[in-house]
Amino acid sequence: MPRKLDLRSGTPVWSAYRSPAVPADRLTRDAKTDVLIVGMGISGATMAEALTRDGHAVICIDRRGPLKGSTAATTALVQFEIDQPLTRLSRMIGRDAARQAWVRSRLALANLHGRIAELDIRCRSADAPSLYLAGDRLGASGLRHEAQARRVAGIGASVLTREELRNDFGIDRAAAILSHGNLALDPRKLTSGLLMRALQRKARFYAPAEAIAIADDRLGVTVAMRHGPVIKARHLVLATGYELLDIVPKIRHRIISTWAIATRPQPGRIWPLAALIWEASDPYLYLRATSDGRVICGGEDEEFTDEERRDALIAQKTDRLEEELGKIFPQLDTSVEFAWTGSFGATDTGLPIIGSVPGHPRIHAVMGYGGNGITFSQIASEIVCASIAGREDSDANLFAFKT
Repeated sequence: MPRKLDLRSGTPVWSAYRSPAVPADRLTRDAKTDVLIVGMGISGATMAEALTRDGHAVICIDRRGPLKGSTAATTALVQFEIDQPLTRLSRMIGRDAARQAWVRSRLALANLHGRIAELDIRCRSADAPSLYLAGDRLGASGLRHEAQARRVAGIGASVLTREELRNDFGIDRAAAILSHGNLALDPRKLTSGLLMRALQRKARFYAPAEAIAIADDRLGVTVAMRHGPVIKARHLVLATGYELLDIVPKIRHRIISTWAIATRPQPGRIWPLAALIWEASDPYLYLRATSDGRVICGGEDEEFTDEERRDALIAQKTDRLEEELGKIFPQLDTSVEFAWTGSFGATDTGLPIIGSVPGHPRIHAVMGYGGNGITFSQIASEIVCASIAGREDSDANLFAFKT
């Protein structure tokens, strides 16, 4: 791993809420397993739960420890709506493929919702509608075309006029798309809940444990660890977030910096339905409420990865986010109680990259880049589980590595 990122700085809002500790052992001797997962954030956790549910023996490793990477910094607007509008994505990858990507994202979110309920993971999960506000990418007319494209694809969407938006939500914008079926949740509680279920099914967790070399052949994969032991597995899943090993092609993605703030609890001032809110702009502002009435607001993304420069901008970006939040909802107390920043992955299409690494059929990479990381983690668990079981996922090619 030639580039190790300082993935986040500051104090994410989730530190205000207790999350179950996930135990991990020290790796002191060589080990064998069916599947080795590198990374114990949301992608690794979703994968571990799904693979152990299918009966596979699983080992998870992380060079930091469970939940100590990007997952703790996400704002957790868990949406099926992809960063790239359906109308624009259709022009990029074709209408049928774009429609299927959106449909699969919606299905994955429904599956995740069901999994949370079935496993009784108490992650403060709540159904939430979303408002996609007119911005510099799509104005009122563009939103009307976007809503129509979604409806043709079988995805419900309604357009609110300026008057309806003002009357129903107190927001003064030219228009917005109102969608239903999204989630707001605590990402640390979700991740720890998934990992604990995998642990109950005899998964083995080792941390801190750092992979430094990979060798693979038609029978399996051998991973050497920094302090000596070796892990042999039939399959390897790389769920390392925005830190990539050399074996993963550096194509179609980039790393950017993002910032976020959270207010004190003010449940009496939260807008109707506690809708998730984001903009048809680039970069876009996004906001949500927590279950106890804090307001989380993020955005101000910039395309660079220098951590010192990113961290130095926290104060300036905090002021900007506070100001922009006040413009949308003047009734809020925008005083900041938490402020943080992190590295964030993006692709031009807004779609994740999921699948076997070219030339390495037993090595699977999960690059859940874009604003839907938790939803994309669910998609990855479905596609990779199918591949390992020798089943075909009809949507696998939508998200596969393209050279």
